[in-house]
Amino acid sequence: MRIGELAALAGVTTRTVRHYHHLGLLPEPARRANGYREYGLRDAVALARVRRLTGLGLSLEEVRDVLAARGSDAGRELHEVLTELDADLARQEEALRGRRARVRELLELAERGELPAEGPVSSELAALFGEMARAGARLPGPEPAMAAKERELLALLETAAPARAGREVVAALGVAGADPAAMDRMYRVYALLDELVEADVDDPRVARAARAVAECVPDEVLEAVGGVPEGLPYGGHGEGADGGFAGEVFADLAPAQAEAVRQAMRLLVERAR
Repeated sequence: MRIGELAALAGVTTRTVRHYHHLGLLPEPARRANGYREYGLRDAVALARVRRLTGLGLSLEEVRDVLAARGSDAGRELHEVLTELDADLARQEEALRGRRARVRELLELAERGELPAEGPVSSELAALFGEMARAGARLPGPEPAMAAKERELLALLETAAPARAGREVVAALGVAGADPAAMDRMYRVYALLDELVEADVDDPRVARAARAVAECVPDEVLEAVGGVPEGLPYGGHGEGADGGFAGEVFADLAPAQAEAVRQAMRLLVERAR
């Protein structure tokens, strides 16, 4: 047989056959006088076995190990490789079930019209965003831009924070968000912060917004995040530009908004002492 006939018989391409030769998975056959490879039944049997092994999901390196074993070692080598493959497939299967469950959960939210634009997020955070949407709908005007920033930040924190810490923060926020009156107060704070977009850092509204922000942070949230770290940049004007993540958060705010948040953090530190 020519290489094309062998490949067609085994259901692979001629390029695959050449690749198997290059890796040593298939021995080089005899060649005709014109230099073309001449394949026989043994070559077809060997190629078919390689295809069966790769079809199970074995890597080419694992296939090489199985083929290299001889006698009773061949059976033991194949058993060991298949045992490892089975364990790996079980892990993949479990992960796939988890992913499918998560996708179904998100589809259910979408069908109810509750999938937030910032999604995908956890069902707990989606519920909180739903409460925020309802609070925003109760406003006479458009939703404050700061509310959208808050959702983006919460989605980022849920992804970036350690799993347990992220769940605790979201749970604490969910308890607070379940109170419509508390959520309405938070939206009034968002509106106050929106007013500071064009304000100077020494505008009297900055201190008023700072107090309102601090008053809206429940004790449960402070406990979930372990209090306000002393090292965060909440000092004077302009601080935090190079303060890592916190600095980036401040940089995304208008100067007066950032100052209001810094002052609120100072108030929270004092409250936590």
